[in-house]
Amino acid sequence: MSQLERPKVAFVCSHNSCRSQIAEALGKLYASDVLVALSAGTNPARSINPDAVRIIKTLYGVDMEASQRPKALADLPKVDIVVTMGCSVQCPLLPCQHREDWQLEDPTGKPDEDFYQTIRQIEQNLRGLMRRIQNDDWV
Repeated sequence: MSQLERPKVAFVCSHNSCRSQIAEALGKLYASDVLVALSAGTNPARSINPDAVRIIKTLYGVDMEASQRPKALADLPKVDIVVTMGCSVQCPLLPCQHREDWQLEDPTGKPDEDFYQTIRQIEQNLRGLMRRIQNDDWV
């Protein structure tokens, strides 16, 4: 799949500080040959959740703060797929060809095990999305 054919996927939640940032990081790590991973929030935080940064760095060696920052929906280019994280985010100003909600619990302020559980679910959902994109079964 050429770079021009890869769909742009926006992972969206309210603050773009935890779940959507994790999804963007894992999308870049595991799926960059299949999709372009982006993230944004409807009301972006000032920084990425420090627990998410720490755990992703420990588990994957990825420093989210080095390559990512909280962004508003308006900061995104035109996207093909919008994935909301489960925070009932409505994105009326973000047109796309496909939209889905992953219904993920927000681990912010909770023990590390909650982060691990959310990260495992993001990985599983991301792999499913990758398969659907590879099979051209996402529109």
